[in-house]
Amino acid sequence: MFVIALTGGIAAGKSTVARRFAEHGAVVVDADRLAREAVEPGTPGLAAIAERFGPGVIDADGRLDRPALGAIVFADEAARLDLNGITHPAVAALLKERLAETAASDPDAIVVYDVPLLAESGGRRDGLFRFVVVVEAPAEVRVRRLIELRGMAADEAGRRVASQASDEERRALADVVIDTGGSLDETLEQTDAAWLRVREAAARASEI
Repeated sequence: MFVIALTGGIAAGKSTVARRFAEHGAVVVDADRLAREAVEPGTPGLAAIAERFGPGVIDADGRLDRPALGAIVFADEAARLDLNGITHPAVAALLKERLAETAASDPDAIVVYDVPLLAESGGRRDGLFRFVVVVEAPAEVRVRRLIELRGMAADEAGRRVASQASDEERRALADVVIDTGGSLDETLEQTDAAWLRVREAAARASEI
């Protein structure tokens, strides 16, 4: 099994790249889905969040109120770091489970871990990720996408983009960079070329 990381800032276009990789046969594991699973009602993760941030971040159904939590952590760097300290270990444990399941069912699989916060959460994870694909677009493009596609207010969109790692920090981890600032066809062309490089890297690794 060959595990790669696919990363990029919010609204950079990772989902488009991940779908294309899946079309090529990759097993895609979504960090955001694992993060939601890690804070389901009854989990230690949700209990820790409620203890740290108070009952106001839990809705009437006992679930995490994401907008309420987001309003706190995206305006307070210390709060954001505290949240990461709760969720990152829980997500890492779930990832370990998924990788074990995949390895058991398909030892030759190429696994793409779609992880927005790679640069903020340990980078290559002591060699777990043997190849890193970074997806990027200019900050102003990402802000516009958040406003137009997700209905986010301009000031909130700007804060979300600014709160994450810089392009330079992500590029420092990259084996390949895909620029989604152009057309969809241009993005897919770059993605197909990146997949060829991933396949080549996986083949080399299997020979070692």
